[in-house]
Amino acid sequence: MLNFNVPLAERMRAKNLDEFVGQEHIVGKNKLLTRAIATGNVGSLIFYGPPGTGKTTLANIIAKMMNTNIEKLNAVSSGVADAKAVIERARSNKAMFNKDTYLLLDECHRWSKSQSDCVLQAIEEGSIFFIGSTTENPYTSMTRAIVSRCSVFEFKKVSEKDVLKVINRALIDKENGLGNINIKMDEEAKKYLAFICNGDVRAALNALELAVKSTKMSKGYISITKEVVSECLNKRPLSIDESTYYDYLSAFCKSLRGSDTEAALYYSQRLIQAGIDPLIITRRMIAHASEDIGMADSNALLMACLANYAVEKNGPPECYLNISHAIIYLCEAEKSNSVLLAMKRAEKDAQDEREDNVPNHLKNHPSTNKDGHGAYLYPHDYGGYVAQQYMPDKLKNRVYYEPSQNGKEKNMIRKKTRNVKK
Repeated sequence: MLNFNVPLAERMRAKNLDEFVGQEHIVGKNKLLTRAIATGNVGSLIFYGPPGTGKTTLANIIAKMMNTNIEKLNAVSSGVADAKAVIERARSNKAMFNKDTYLLLDECHRWSKSQSDCVLQAIEEGSIFFIGSTTENPYTSMTRAIVSRCSVFEFKKVSEKDVLKVINRALIDKENGLGNINIKMDEEAKKYLAFICNGDVRAALNALELAVKSTKMSKGYISITKEVVSECLNKRPLSIDESTYYDYLSAFCKSLRGSDTEAALYYSQRLIQAGIDPLIITRRMIAHASEDIGMADSNALLMACLANYAVEKNGPPECYLNISHAIIYLCEAEKSNSVLLAMKRAEKDAQDEREDNVPNHLKNHPSTNKDGHGAYLYPHDYGGYVAQQYMPDKLKNRVYYEPSQNGKEKNMIRKKTRNVKK
């Protein structure tokens, strides 16, 4: 049995931007953060996104490149006293050596309001620079005051191509990786590992290390196959290749849209029996519930979300019944793409229109000089609805949402508010 004191994922953690993989939209050529790093003007940051995508790694790289003191805390195990101690040391270093300090905080969404508040002044006065890493959306999970003082960057799942690059690097790296061990891993096993880890580099390296540790050497080498990788990830090997997987998934989505219950059920089971994570199926169902059914039957979205919840909380194989239940509902429901069309129309105006001043009566602090719109009319004073203008003048005649003649939408009567001035 091999005995590594430090996990492979930690040993293979990128030490500079040249080794860092993925997140081209953040640290690609001429991107905002890349330019800030190059000029040495990186402020406080929050990185959020799926696990294993490089958030903590990039935070460490930035702190080292800025040639600063580095303090590390984990929001799960640290408290107010820990944060205050970091701030005190940072202030001392700043006063004595004129050296900045970066506080790297993992799981930053787990900090309470009191913990967050204790670092606010230090961030504002420049005593510390803060880089938080989290899997949760900081706009909904973190103290607003902290978020407003940081630049927020969303991390995406790492591409299969980049994960494969890390796997190959780990296999040949003699200093930090597995290069000193005679390992034979065929291309099919490598590609499968890169595919099945779903953009999580840490999961891929953990599975690779476990595969090596748990496989006996035979004929002078360790053989890592697709089946061995599957066991290490606690997943059975996919019985379909990548191209066929996407074909089945596409057929499933089109069957939902086309109201073919039998086909949707078949393709869902074909994917499940092939070893696909059922969450992939339910997430597609959630999207289609709004894209293809929408207001014709809004209960479809609830059904899709409940199926997703069942997968997360109930798990296989019991959740397969809930998935089938939701699939049947989505297929048999009336169809409408009015939500998708409304969103696209509003999106286009939001991107293209710049003369979109908010009407005076809708502003947070209306001016005393009337601009022709009059005072705000509180709908509940008029029985719950009163006609008045809500859109900017330039867009007041726009119509985004147009009900279809399907399902519940065909009986919908829209309240007309766009052209009214009071």
